[in-house]
Amino acid sequence: MRIGEMMGPQSVIDSLGAKTKREALVELAKAALQDMPGERIEGVVDILLDREKLGSTGIGDGTAIPHGKVPALHSMRVAFGRSLEGIDFNALDGKPVHLFFLLLAPENSQGMHLRVLAKISRMARDASFRAKLMEAKGVHELYEIINDQDSTC
Repeated sequence: MRIGEMMGPQSVIDSLGAKTKREALVELAKAALQDMPGERIEGVVDILLDREKLGSTGIGDGTAIPHGKVPALHSMRVAFGRSLEGIDFNALDGKPVHLFFLLLAPENSQGMHLRVLAKISRMARDASFRAKLMEAKGVHELYEIINDQDSTC
């Protein structure tokens, strides 16, 4: 499955305003779930924070892939956010996170959820891809870079 099928330009944030992990998760969840009422967003953020307690999704190299299963969701959603300043996300390498890929999945999507998570992880390991994302000018360029990388993975 292609990442571009789970997100659109409206799910891309070129400059996160967040300063904390929780604020970043709120912004990303809102971008991924624009059709969901605000009070439900807080529940999604709680799911994501509970997942973070198991171990940081900050995988290093300035990248995090927060993810969780959302009972009310019927299809997978992906959002992307960039923080030029970086956010302390308790990453495995101890460095601030600049690039965030949020994955939200329905509760019953075990196999597909793991495949999409693995694909995003493969994409994010590519240093030139990360550099392009940091240098991109605006939402549409970010979205195109993600789609281009998605088609080569």
